[in-house]
Amino acid sequence: MMRRTINKILIANRGEIACRVAATARRLAIRTVAVHSDVDRDARFVAMCDEAVSLGGAAPKDSYLLWEKIIAAAQETGADAIHPGYGFLSENADFAAACAEAGLIFIGPPASAIRAMGLKAESKRLMEQAGVPLVPGYHGADQDEALLAHEAERIGYPLMIKASAGGGGKGMRIVERHEDFAENLASCQREGLSSFGSAAVLLERYVQRPRHIEIQVFGDAHGHYVHLFERDCSVQRRHQKVLEEAPAPGLSDERRQEMGEAAIAAARAVGYVGAGTVEFIAEPAADGDLSFYFMEMNTRLQVEHPVTEAITGQDLVEWQIRVAAGEDLPCTQHELSIRGHAIEARICAEAPDNNFLPATGRLDVLHLPAHLDFSTHAHGVRVDSGVREGDEISPFYDPMIAKLIVHGATREEALARLDEALAQTHIVGVATNVAFLRRTAASHAFTVADLDTALIQRESAVLFYQQGLSFSHIAASVVAHMVQDEARQAGTDPWSRPDGWRVGGAATRSLRLQMGERLETVRFTPQSETPDVRYRLEVDGYEHVLALPPSGEIRLDDTRLHSSVYRTGELFSIFTPSGSASAELVDPLAHAGETEAEAGRLTAPMPGRVIAFLVEAGESVTKGQPLAVMEAMKMEHTIKAPIDSIVAELLFAVGDQLTEGAELLRLAPVLEEA
Repeated sequence: MMRRTINKILIANRGEIACRVAATARRLAIRTVAVHSDVDRDARFVAMCDEAVSLGGAAPKDSYLLWEKIIAAAQETGADAIHPGYGFLSENADFAAACAEAGLIFIGPPASAIRAMGLKAESKRLMEQAGVPLVPGYHGADQDEALLAHEAERIGYPLMIKASAGGGGKGMRIVERHEDFAENLASCQREGLSSFGSAAVLLERYVQRPRHIEIQVFGDAHGHYVHLFERDCSVQRRHQKVLEEAPAPGLSDERRQEMGEAAIAAARAVGYVGAGTVEFIAEPAADGDLSFYFMEMNTRLQVEHPVTEAITGQDLVEWQIRVAAGEDLPCTQHELSIRGHAIEARICAEAPDNNFLPATGRLDVLHLPAHLDFSTHAHGVRVDSGVREGDEISPFYDPMIAKLIVHGATREEALARLDEALAQTHIVGVATNVAFLRRTAASHAFTVADLDTALIQRESAVLFYQQGLSFSHIAASVVAHMVQDEARQAGTDPWSRPDGWRVGGAATRSLRLQMGERLETVRFTPQSETPDVRYRLEVDGYEHVLALPPSGEIRLDDTRLHSSVYRTGELFSIFTPSGSASAELVDPLAHAGETEAEAGRLTAPMPGRVIAFLVEAGESVTKGQPLAVMEAMKMEHTIKAPIDSIVAELLFAVGDQLTEGAELLRLAPVLEEA
């Protein structure tokens, strides 16, 4: 391959990966062009690039998936190359081929490799020929439903249905018994068709306690291949990764070498060039090590690539650019080594306690720990993010806010650094999974590396519905914030001081605070000013002494509280090293006259698009029966009947976009026969 100079790169993506590519390009003195939707006009990644071209629209199909417009933008701006990032067009073989036909360098593998690995069934056949271990299953082209059901019985339950063209956790279903096969097959086919344009599926034996271990591989155009060791991505929810780490805990050097060689064999089998990830399912073997089976190959950079960068000290985006320009790989295999341990946590706008429903809204507060941006430096904290404080999390794209990456000399050091960094991450305005990530990383199973893809389900008792702070701690933090804020606003005006002074004694003030379902009245009375401002605090029938020293700290009785409090309207968000919580100041007059919501209404739990109604008006349904399917932020969500009832009316059509809380359909009670 002839070496070519890359002076300008168009980044055909958005968010944190676009920022990531732009950062490396700037360090290499390469100019960058951003393409953006109407929603992303003022986004961080647009500001980081030297030029920007609007694609219009909002949804990906109206913007980031319009590859003809993207290629035209590259030609108009004089770009030499296109970096696809991950997601969107990154594994679209037609796009890669179109770039080459237009004389543009595609910073990724050749279209032939994408096609070979893009269909799971075809890639399984190739891997079998290359001698890479496979999980028993059905990977055939015949998609007759009766045949698939027969193959499922042959493989045995539980089994996994996968969209053949799928990825990113979409189009995957675990089926425990044959009675559920047809429903899950239909859902998987529908999601595969919607997300990838193909309803084809494959079937595989479901490994009972699988670990998800992947190998980072690289190839150049001169036939050289290396692997940059493994990442353990076992901690998942809905088949999407939550925590990733490198190296994989408990993996022997011998098995690491075997997996690395198998990954290189997979890449070599398709003439791979650039960055790729070979994903394996692993399970305990009789010899005490791990058995591993090929799952799929992702023909792009992975979201979790920073942990590999941390343990190797390499910039994988730089490697991509150099290889795409026709250079040799920057390192040989013997020059690569593992240094320390790295963990990545994906911080997302979602509600873990509500089935991980994605959240939307404005980032009123985005306070991140001291960190490096897009750096491969060891022994520190790195944050990769595509948003800034004040930005909106929209329903059109993935809900990830940031990736928090920590690196330490040992896994224990990395875990301690992760907990501290998550404690210092304060986000207000949208629901997030930060507290959930802290609990997961601190769980016994994760701490001792008892890993498998069902860890979150196994540890659910300690991961979900946990109150982070005591009500007295919350009340003390709210009261302290209020009186300190009032004091700042009052200044030196004695008539505006919030000390509760009255002729004949200090006044007692009352607040009504609501946290979740709990509503409490909090009373506080000033007691003294010197040397501390002190209050008698009455919470939940108990009296406490709240002291506010001049230093600005808070003391509740004999306990020193380290609280960061943010107020947005009547909502107080409290963050401490031991946990976080929110509480709302309730004005009884503001809620006078409110009644319970009208019975029989079924509303959208999040903003999204209706992709299927599974019932018709007039149909009788039973409790738990699926009624409709919505899609939000690239995930399907099934709406089920809360009670036995009759579908009175469908209020939207398939394809309609809904806002959160919109009434989707109306149910009527089942009338008992006289």
